[in-house]
Amino acid sequence: QVQLVESGGGLVQAGGSLRVSCAASGRTFSSYTMGWFRQAPGKERDFVAATSWSGGRTYYADPVKGRFTISRDNAKITVYLQMNSLKPEDTAVYYCAAVGLSNRWYTRPEEYVYWGQGTQVTVSS
Repeated sequence: QVQLVESGGGLVQAGGSLRVSCAASGRTFSSYTMGWFRQAPGKERDFVAATSWSGGRTYYADPVKGRFTISRDNAKITVYLQMNSLKPEDTAVYYCAAVGLSNRWYTRPEEYVYWGQGTQVTVSS
């Protein structure tokens, strides 16, 4: 069982940076692949990035490649999403999610088992 709580969202100007965090509870945190998704008003929830249990492997959606970085600290039971060069189209509620280990990347929301409540990120132009 894993419980997830996001934090760190806020308002930032275009071109700025923001880091959102996801604190997890559960003794088996290191056994899960962790992902970030985002959902803008009236749109579907989209995959953003994922990291393997060790943090050594990462996977990104094309719109955020080169701008966002996902990382995790298993000792702190936390996963991070560093967002640089933010654009107004990055405005959304950002969710972290967890799924058991797999030999492939999961990018669809229905593939993830545990979810946080989300944190709002707003990028002004």
